[in-house]
Amino acid sequence: MSTTPDGPGSAPRREVFGRLADGTEVHRWTLARGGTALKVLSYGGIVQTLERPDRAGHPANVSLGFDTLAPYTTDSPYFGALIGRYGNRVARGRFTLDGTEHRLPVNDGPNTLHGGGDGWDRRVWDAEPSGAHGLTLRLTSPDGDQGFPGALAVEVDYRLGGAGELRIDYRATTDAPTVVNLTNHLYFNLGGEGGGGIGDHRLGLAAAHYTPVDGTLIPTGEIAPVADTPFDFRRAKPVGRDLRTAHPQLLRAQGYDHNFVLDKGVTAAPEHAATLYDPASGRLMTVATTEPALQFYSGNFLDGTLTGPSGRTYRQGDALCLETQHFPDSPNHPAFPSTVLRPGETYTSSTVYAFAVR
Repeated sequence: MSTTPDGPGSAPRREVFGRLADGTEVHRWTLARGGTALKVLSYGGIVQTLERPDRAGHPANVSLGFDTLAPYTTDSPYFGALIGRYGNRVARGRFTLDGTEHRLPVNDGPNTLHGGGDGWDRRVWDAEPSGAHGLTLRLTSPDGDQGFPGALAVEVDYRLGGAGELRIDYRATTDAPTVVNLTNHLYFNLGGEGGGGIGDHRLGLAAAHYTPVDGTLIPTGEIAPVADTPFDFRRAKPVGRDLRTAHPQLLRAQGYDHNFVLDKGVTAAPEHAATLYDPASGRLMTVATTEPALQFYSGNFLDGTLTGPSGRTYRQGDALCLETQHFPDSPNHPAFPSTVLRPGETYTSSTVYAFAVR
């Protein structure tokens, strides 16, 4: 056990997880502290497993993923991956910055999703331990990568705190004006991976507004109140309570797949955004972030064709995502918080997932 100032826990441990078709090794790093066991891949910066104990002290992996490398390269719906350069959607795969239009590859109907078909979730990151309980991943994204301007140097830190909380810090610099919106695409099931649906999970969101979407899930530009709609999670409620409501927005997304505007806005340090509780296991998770928004996705497109480490298939509603972010399609909506990054500036973002039982 470590006796560094970071506190007790297992030092990061590396092993070979697999090899890509070109022979490139992919490593898996294991970190443990405060009751949390975290496994991260150098491929995609993917959180492969995130284990936490239930109220009886029994640990379980509370994130979706695979137990081998191959499906991450072919079938993964971004399980646990780092997302860049632009998390969420950009309408019609284009935006204009400083008078110049930039075109991106479309990979989600007419739109660009999560940086394009060759996004950062498919890159091999450089990884090295950071202190006793942290891992730093680095990536250089060249000018023109997936159509985005500017060469971008990126660092992402995963760190486990003394109580087992997972903190993710993002930093990026550019040599030309560009847009950046980074996140992680963890799929959570606090009952345990492969344990069934999350309809009984109780979700609370510190958001009085959300951004409605069009038929291709692009924000319309409206910032709408959640009051008197199925999108009101200001008081925690079961995820499934209003999921089957015939609300036009739920019908468009086949469930929840919407950007919630956090009441706190952009903050210098992480502040509370969400609470998720599983009454069956007793696991409780809180989310704090510096970001102004959060995408709540209720696992609508899990269709039973993917199988996790448990040997069970993943079906619609078997997990949910709480992706901290700036708004989708912000480069095409001047009224939304800006995602522009210029030379001499540093993009920073931090999110903390903290755990408890009750």
